[in-house]
Amino acid sequence: MRSLAFPLSLLLAVSLLAEDELPVDPEEPLEIEPPLLIQEVPNRDPGSPKPEVVQEPDPERLQVALEKAKKNATSGERLYRIGAIAKVEAENRALKVIRLESDLANAKLEVAKQTVATQQSLFETKEISVTELETAKSALLVAENEAASAKSKREKAELDAALLNLTRQKKLLARGVGRKSDVTRAEEKVTALQQQEN
Repeated sequence: MRSLAFPLSLLLAVSLLAEDELPVDPEEPLEIEPPLLIQEVPNRDPGSPKPEVVQEPDPERLQVALEKAKKNATSGERLYRIGAIAKVEAENRALKVIRLESDLANAKLEVAKQTVATQQSLFETKEISVTELETAKSALLVAENEAASAKSKREKAELDAALLNLTRQKKLLARGVGRKSDVTRAEEKVTALQQQEN
């Protein structure tokens, strides 16, 4: 009887600790769950075209998404080291951070352009001074520089990721595990990214 009591109490304690770590919302995926391979395909009925909705850049929303992506990227490195996720997944998380940084810089650039346009119209109606307009223009210049820097960083990171994927696919093909179509697709992506860069 004593030999059963200890393992049962240990099992009960472990299950109570595990309950605290599970997410409260059942719809929220766990961090270690792999992404779904089958994505929902939008309705491709040519008879009912939907109007394109242009989203305005929202720097606040992008900032929140960037912070979340940074946390996921740092946890991705830890999860890779313990063997919970693949190295490719950890690299994709880091690449997502760079993409979101670029999107955030572009959103800030758009906001700065809108601000300058507004300030210019106010200046023309003599509602603001020249210094306020110049301040808005200098903020626009800073935003342009940040957006250009983020764009070049993103292009370099995407090209590096594509080259790394190409080498992986070639190694897999050499070992007899990969497919020639995967190598061809990776080569096409590298070529497309190199042409964009030039």
